[in-house]
Amino acid sequence: MEIVVALVFSVVVLFGADRLLLWLERRGHVNWRRKGRRRLSEEPTARLDSMLTDHTRG
Repeated sequence: MEIVVALVFSVVVLFGADRLLLWLERRGHVNWRRKGRRRLSEEPTARLDSMLTDHTRG
């Protein structure tokens, strides 16, 4: 009986986490299931040396 309770509890927790992540995705906070992964080749890139150089105002 304890194993049944543990399995039901696990299913409820996973279902709740899935619903929470879908809600966060709808609000634009995360990509979970509906939108898929972003294509990194389409993302803007910046050269590492330009990010690490000292840009002081002078």
